[in-house]
Amino acid sequence: MASAVTLTEPESSVAADGARWLTPWQFWGIVLLIPYLIIFTFFVIYPIAYGFWTARHPHTYVALVQDPIFVRSVINTFLFLAIGINIKMFIALLLSGFFVQARWWIKWLSVLFILPWAVPSIPTILSLRFMLNPEWGVVNTLIFRFTGEDGPNWLNDPAIGLTMAVAVHIWKSLPFWTLILISGRLAISADLYEAASVDGATNTQKFKYVTWPSLRTLYLTCTILSMIFTLGDFNSVYLLTGGGPADLTHVLATLGIRYLRIDQVDMSMAAIVIALPAILPLVFYMMKRLAR
Repeated sequence: MASAVTLTEPESSVAADGARWLTPWQFWGIVLLIPYLIIFTFFVIYPIAYGFWTARHPHTYVALVQDPIFVRSVINTFLFLAIGINIKMFIALLLSGFFVQARWWIKWLSVLFILPWAVPSIPTILSLRFMLNPEWGVVNTLIFRFTGEDGPNWLNDPAIGLTMAVAVHIWKSLPFWTLILISGRLAISADLYEAASVDGATNTQKFKYVTWPSLRTLYLTCTILSMIFTLGDFNSVYLLTGGGPADLTHVLATLGIRYLRIDQVDMSMAAIVIALPAILPLVFYMMKRLAR
């Protein structure tokens, strides 16, 4: 009995020590996690909490809704999303079928195609702004040289300015989504296309019965992600038009800067907070789909 007691005592002490002290993996895991938690607290949690605190008064949202520039920005945001996302994803779907072909010259062309997405946004969009200047821009200079007519007011007309911002957004982000859909096409088994060819299916039928059923989930996922990214697209509008003329091309992503310029911080924060009801359902739906 005495020997049994002496054998069990070390085991109990080891269990107690194991419960009391962390393993080396657990210790270093906590140590490496602390810097991330500090950065996350100061650069994510604190700004979000400060924004909600600044825009906490109900009268701020009343003043925001009564501002005609806010109403115009909501309309612009809806048009930006509805037109930009649908056109972009549809063209990406078509181009993915083009670039997936195994031809040597398509590989070189794909390098040129991806450049707009690879080049930084600030110099690229500012260069386009210089080219589209209605008075001394390169585009209108060429139009006058070859036609003798003055070119459009690319950036001084609200409708044209917003259209050009949508076009720049499509041009910049199109290569990325095309690459994603190309990856989806390459994942489709070649046996399915061979079986369809044996059955005498046309290219349209191959797309309808083979390609699209395989890409449908990926296409929908990319569309939702693109909607989330586009809601936060600041560069395409602000760098090209600056929200002008007369603040008529602002979207929700750039509206906060307008209020900061006129020293209305609470309105700026409210403009950001009020966009959350549009973003959070998309994020929730996206995470739900990924969880499946």
